[in-house]
Order: sequence, then C-alpha cells, then structure tokens
Amino acid sequence: MMLLNPGPVNVSDRVRQALSRQDICHRDSEFADLLHGIQAKLLKAFVPGAESEYAAVLISGSGTAAVESAVMSSIPHGKRMLILNNGVYGERLSQMVGLHRLGVSELKYEWTARPDPERVRLALRQHPEAHVVGMVHHETTTGLLNPVKEIAEVVDSQNRVFILDAVSALAGESLDIASSHIYMVAGTAGKCIQGFPGVSFVLVRKGFLERMRAYPKRSWYLHLTHYVDNEGRGTTPFTPAVQLYYAFDEALNELLEEGVAKRIQRYKKMAALIRDRMAKLSVKPVLTPDRQSNSLTAYYLPEALSYQVLHDRLKDQGYVIYAGQGNLENRIFRVANMGALTEEQFTGFLDTFERICLAA
Repeated sequence: MMLLNPGPVNVSDRVRQALSRQDICHRDSEFADLLHGIQAKLLKAFVPGAESEYAAVLISGSGTAAVESAVMSSIPHGKRMLILNNGVYGERLSQMVGLHRLGVSELKYEWTARPDPERVRLALRQHPEAHVVGMVHHETTTGLLNPVKEIAEVVDSQNRVFILDAVSALAGESLDIASSHIYMVAGTAGKCIQGFPGVSFVLVRKGFLERMRAYPKRSWYLHLTHYVDNEGRGTTPFTPAVQLYYAFDEALNELLEEGVAKRIQRYKKMAALIRDRMAKLSVKPVLTPDRQSNSLTAYYLPEALSYQVLHDRLKDQGYVIYAGQGNLENRIFRVANMGALTEEQFTGFLDTFERICLAA
C-alpha cells in the first residue's frame, strides 16, 4: 500500500528489517550505545556545526508527546505562552497550554494565512507575561509552511523563547535551528525522517535547558529534564520502545547517507511532479505555490467525486490519500509525498487518479 498521508509513512526494507534485531534490556550498555548513537545523529542532521550547543532528548510517543513535553517544560512560574494558531496543530498547541491556563490571547489566523511577524512583535509588547511563543512549522491541515525565520527573529528581538513544532517539517523543509535562535524544536521519526511512529524527540538549546530545571513539573511522563538527566547516563526514565529505536537509528543512517539537503530536494521534486499533473487535470490547490510545503499538497475535491468515493477507489488500487479536517473535511483531500517512495510510484498514483476522475 502506498501511503499518501502525512505519517505514518512508507519505510524502506532496511528500516523495517531493523525491527527484528536482538532483544535487549533498556538498562544495559547495548541500549545506552543505541540511544547515544541516535542522539548524535539527530544533532549532526539538524544542527550541523552547533552540535555542542544542543541536546537531543528522545521520548517514546508520537510527535504530539514531544510537542507537549517541550511546551509544558518551558514555562516558568508566573509566565504564559503565546500561540500562533493557523491550523489544527496550532489549535492543539493552544489546547495544551489551555489545560493548565498558561496561555495568553492567541494570535489566530485563517488556515490559509501565515502569521504576521509585526503583529507578533506588538502582541509580545502588550503581553510581558508571555515568556514563550509557540508555532507549527509545517501545518499539515492545508500543507501551509509558516515563516520560521521571520518569527524567530521577532521573538529573539523581544528576549522571549521560541518553540517550534517541526514534527512534519524536519528533513522535509530547510530549517536553520541554531542561527535562528530557536530554543526548542520538536520532531518525530515517522514522517520525513522515514522511520516508524512511536519515537519522537526534542532538540533543546543547552543554555535554556539549565534554566528549565527550575521550572514547574506539569507532567510526570513528559517533563523534559527527567529525560535529559537519565539519557545523559545512557538510559530513560520510563521503558522505551526499544525495537522502534532500532528502526529510528537505521532511518537516521539513511537520512545522513542521502543528506538532509538532498532529501529536501527529493521531496520538492516529487511535490512538483504531483502539482504539475494535478494542474493539467484542473484540480485546484488550496494554497498558492509560495505557501506550499515540500511534502504535502491540499486540493479541492473534483466536483463529481466525494472524498469517500475518491478515497475508496484509490485504496482499491493501492493508494491511500488523506481527508481534510474541521470545516474543510468535506471540501478537500490531501496528498503527502513523505516516505521512502519513488518517482515511478508517484506516477502510478497520478495515472490511477486521472483514470478515476475521467470515469466519474
């Protein structure tokens, strides 16, 4: 089955075979070697040249676990968080801080609109209690790419902390974490890194990490410094998904062999292939080209097809697309081009899609 949803993704045989490696105890040296190897590879891939300035913290859980860990661990006593919300995952950030009543009035945008840096600057001046700013990099609700560099510069100029949900962006979009002064970046194995879901991580600036030790513990399982202290000793505070770590390690090997920049270019090329063909079929994209990510495109449904019919006919032929969310649920479909997939496979999908549309 060819998965054209934004995670879980198709993985290589090499990554899949890594699941069958020997069983080990997570308290023994074999796991410590595995853990430290993954951390080193994450830093090499995503903060090259600044590895000594960041720590990679691994968590057994989905990307949401990493995001919530970063958010809940980053807010000191008496401070709040400002959320930039322009999609389902921005809304999820708001819900996280809302549970603990730690948010200020969020900056909410239409799902096709990018946050305005100057509006962020004004909001931070109006809310001195807002210590942290949170944003999603690739908002897969519509495939929208948010302006990380511009927002990061504003946040840094106001002496605040920027946290980025890059779960659907890392290894798919260009991101200069160190130069942009991003304090925390959340990611996961099961998207553009091309591993399995179930292992996620936070890249955190070490200077900020030391400050976080004095912050309140708002979660037992997800408090970030629990992991940092244990992982420094080669273990984890809770039982990790060991076999998934093996597969994650192999996926990172593949990423480093291909090169992060080349992975991004491959995704960009496959997205262009999809978009060019859809344009010829007069299927309308939700976003203008300047706002689209490299790894997902949202389209309005063809008039003659409901989502369920389109989905089911494609799935019968071995292709799984993705529905819209919220008020777009019955109006759009989404095609992701993440994962270990070839140009021939995408061409096969597009040929099938065209036949279905012509027969409708």
